[in-house]
Amino acid sequence: MTLPVDVSREKPERLVARAFANRSFVIGFVIAVAVVAMALLSFFWTPFDVTKLVIADKTQAPSLTHWFGTDHFGRDILSMVMVGARNSIAVALVAVGIGMGIGVPLGCLAAARGGWLDEIVMRLNDLVFAFPALLSAIMITAIFGPGAVNAIIAIGIFNIPVFARVSRAGALAIWPREYILAARAAGKNRTLITLEHVLPNIATLLLVQGTIQFALGILAEASLSYVGLGSQPPMPSWGRMLFEAQTRMAIAPWMAIFPGMAIVVTVLGLNLLGDGIADILDPKSRRRS
Repeated sequence: MTLPVDVSREKPERLVARAFANRSFVIGFVIAVAVVAMALLSFFWTPFDVTKLVIADKTQAPSLTHWFGTDHFGRDILSMVMVGARNSIAVALVAVGIGMGIGVPLGCLAAARGGWLDEIVMRLNDLVFAFPALLSAIMITAIFGPGAVNAIIAIGIFNIPVFARVSRAGALAIWPREYILAARAAGKNRTLITLEHVLPNIATLLLVQGTIQFALGILAEASLSYVGLGSQPPMPSWGRMLFEAQTRMAIAPWMAIFPGMAIVVTVLGLNLLGDGIADILDPKSRRRS
């Protein structure tokens, strides 16, 4: 596998220039910033109250008053998309944090120790991979009930083996290096070597994977909300907005179009951002530039 470059040795201005010369990074960065800004803005202001039902205004088409139209309860869809953004970002962010916080130490431990410990960690990863986030959410919901917290737990558990595998693969490529051998000859133990040498050299690899998993987390949250296992009313969710719109496509297609576009654009932007970061930190790309 190809490891990212050590960006600490590259001048910041050159790295920034390389970043904004990359089309995928620029497009993804702009989309990601716009979505995050929309989510942050929703904490302080939305065009209308998303919890207020105005039956007289139900299923209104997009207009100057309601830019994205209204749903079957008369709620403003633009406001719901804004609030749904913060919900999706929060769930995906915490779930990725859980996966990274548990998976990275496990992967680094497996690479550092090897042997039977490596085998146990990898087989446990295979076991977790056998249960997708949706299936895990169904099992967790059956015990604790539906909700955003259970969705976070389910998606986070699914992310653990992903980060464990990535960190293990990156660490295994680092351990044979000369500076690792020198550190071992200097008397450093495996834990200290992992913290001081291995983790800094796979950090950018984890950053790229984290961006990808963040996009997948938003998709997973939307899927769980669609089947009723994610965020519960009255908190808006992109996935549940699609579920509520499926029986009204003929009379109010905008109920599905705008939350659907929000999911597509956000996931596309994050994937482009991840691809851009990978290109910027790729040694082959660096040599070509």
